[in-house]
Amino acid sequence: MNNELYNMIFKRKSFHLFRNIGEEHITDEEIRDIENQFKKLTPLVEDIKVKIEIVKEGASCKRGQEYCILFYSEKKDNYLQNIGYLGEQLDLYLVSKNIGTLWFGIGKVDEPQKDGLDFVIMIAIAKVDSEEKFRKDMYKSKRKEIQEIWSGENYIDIANIVRFTPSACNTQPWRVESSKNEIKVYRYRKEGKRGIMPKDRVIYYNQIDIGIFLCFLELCLDKNNIKYEKNIYVEENHENENNLTAIYKIK
Repeated sequence: MNNELYNMIFKRKSFHLFRNIGEEHITDEEIRDIENQFKKLTPLVEDIKVKIEIVKEGASCKRGQEYCILFYSEKKDNYLQNIGYLGEQLDLYLVSKNIGTLWFGIGKVDEPQKDGLDFVIMIAIAKVDSEEKFRKDMYKSKRKEIQEIWSGENYIDIANIVRFTPSACNTQPWRVESSKNEIKVYRYRKEGKRGIMPKDRVIYYNQIDIGIFLCFLELCLDKNNIKYEKNIYVEENHENENNLTAIYKIK
């Protein structure tokens, strides 16, 4: 992945409503640049077909955005995690261009299928006229304490960054077991807070969330020049409280 994205972790925020962001607009040149960026994204799983497109209309999202970026995928093991991983790279790239973003899970599209691929999720976007309107201090965001998501005394500096990964309704569905030579990531499922998410969609969105988390984690590992070998796992039962998602073997 592009290491420049690491710095955007501290700048990004979710624009739940695009207002008071100035009068600038995303230009045609910027649209072409974003479309070119699609080709540069690194997948979490190599053999899953994905389609990404930018639309002005055709998506039911009324948050004041200029465009929506739609993600389509074939349904294979870990396809939701893969979309989260890809989408967050794009999210951070857009932030670097002063384009505000919102992962919008409840939106619908006019075409639920494209080229045989199913619609997964969208990101709403709009141009923001000043960096001052992005996040000024990530550490003031409301997140779980490190000890709630991270066990072990290793890589705590990284833990203190990845705990700010965005997630649907701030559910933060991750648990990590760390040792000197290994980092294990689990998707954690517990009945409780889900905001406006329908109960039967929590698992769906939290699988996307865990892909976003892996993007943050790898950017932090790369930033710290920590070499690793990654293994991705298929969940045995989505209903389990803890589902192993990935193991990073530290070299």
